[in-house]
Amino acid sequence: MTPADIIAQYGPREAMEYDVAIVGAGPAGLAAAIRMKQLAAVQGKEISVVVLEKGSEPGAHILSGAVMDQRALTELFPDWTERGAPLNTPVSEDRFYLLTETRGILNPHWMLPNCFDNAGYYIVSLAKVVRWLAGQAEALGVEIFPGFAAAEVLYDERGAVKGVATGNLGIGKDGEPGANFQLGMELHAKYTLFAEGARGHLGKQVIARFGLDAGRDPQTWGIGIKEVWELDPSKHVPGLVLHSAGWPLDNGTYGGGFMYHFEDCQVSLGLVVGLGYSNPYLEPFQEFQRYKTHPTIRTFLEGGKRLAYGARAINASGLQSLPKLVFPGGALIGCDAGFLNAPRIKGSHAAIKTGMLAADATFDAVVAGRQQDELAEYPAAFERSWLYEELHRARNFKPYLDKGLVVGGVLFGIDQLVLRGKAPWTLHRSQADYEKLRPAAECTPIAYPKPDGTITFDKLSSVFLSNTNHEENQPAHLTLKDAGVPVSVNLARFAGPESRYCPAGVYEFVKAEDGSGADRLQINAQNCVHCKTCDIKDPTQNIVWVTPEGGGGPNYGSM
Repeated sequence: MTPADIIAQYGPREAMEYDVAIVGAGPAGLAAAIRMKQLAAVQGKEISVVVLEKGSEPGAHILSGAVMDQRALTELFPDWTERGAPLNTPVSEDRFYLLTETRGILNPHWMLPNCFDNAGYYIVSLAKVVRWLAGQAEALGVEIFPGFAAAEVLYDERGAVKGVATGNLGIGKDGEPGANFQLGMELHAKYTLFAEGARGHLGKQVIARFGLDAGRDPQTWGIGIKEVWELDPSKHVPGLVLHSAGWPLDNGTYGGGFMYHFEDCQVSLGLVVGLGYSNPYLEPFQEFQRYKTHPTIRTFLEGGKRLAYGARAINASGLQSLPKLVFPGGALIGCDAGFLNAPRIKGSHAAIKTGMLAADATFDAVVAGRQQDELAEYPAAFERSWLYEELHRARNFKPYLDKGLVVGGVLFGIDQLVLRGKAPWTLHRSQADYEKLRPAAECTPIAYPKPDGTITFDKLSSVFLSNTNHEENQPAHLTLKDAGVPVSVNLARFAGPESRYCPAGVYEFVKAEDGSGADRLQINAQNCVHCKTCDIKDPTQNIVWVTPEGGGGPNYGSM
């Protein structure tokens, strides 16, 4: 049965009315909800706000480095220290290394642009920060529904967004309602804010429907692969922030590594690999495993223990790729729009700030009796904000890096150190990441070493540490527009890159069971960590990520 058939037979769906509906209980969505409730309290007004979260709890699907610039948080809660916000480890030292295969060259601090200066900031678990924000929001009267995935955008008769609907529960693999079937519900709102994070499923649809990316540069992305380790206490340096560029990535592949030392002798360790890479044999997960074997990194890890694993796509484009932020009935906030500052490797402060800016415009509109129109004051306020100035200074970072690590790094250094980000030119990009993949016949295969089980590991044991779980009998949430394309095009022309760019072992090419010897793509959807890489990097754009049942996916405790 199609979703429409199910509604026709079992509907209508129950509808709940709110002033504002927010999709995603991350930093942006929760900051927006909190800000609106704060404004209502100050002005003696009432405003009903609901937040939908597809994870089992707020923070369950949150993954970030993370070194946090607390500027926006301080604007939201000037007394965040007294309130017990989990910002416990101030940055004590910055190190930036240029890695060759065998050496780590430490860059003098005075040679680095200001964007790499983390003095005064905090190393955090963003998942923990989000759980704290959720508690603050609920104390203000915000309704948060964890485990409910927003699966559909609802439109009124004029074509304006009027809310969202959650997915049906208890649908079997055959698409038929099972014994535990439960019809999804509709949440109607005067305004709907989309705060799903990078490559949001519904945000992507809204951008396409309203043409919000017209005239903008294509978004560019990276995949961040991260582990949490407990170190030998003698090797732990509380507050140390270590960044690196270079090996194991080649000069033409954007990316870099990080290691952040926070409390309890633990570190966040990761590698960001730009998804504009050209060699289909490149495997981001394996590049991360290689990264850990570099002497500069390995010396910290030896004698330690891996505790957690996860992966997530991140925006890396900048100002030129931001879509129009508003449309009839709602707005895009946080990484759903692409506000991450790539050279600073920071996005949570931008998410909180844009959530607040959108909240100001939304609250004023609701109080004025408006609904389902465009919140024009939100983008106007963004252009007047310190965040716009910050992103404007960084706007040429990715276009410079497209020229290669060495040349691009030098040009960006001049841009920041000499011109202070105020160059009289703005560079643009024209190709999407998936368009940059070259045919396998033009590329050299990459031989990756086998995992040693101590420093390096395989995908399946890593996915186990992400606490990923999906109801096995539900329909696969990784769908194909054309089931024949993975073999006839992706495998034949690009050597099946989906089996390598996925960091969770979801996609594998196997032989058909009919004895014909033909290849077929097997999708192990239960392994999916919701990173969205497949939806971005598939060279034919044939894979479409849709929402699984709410509560499924990873369950990150401290990522």
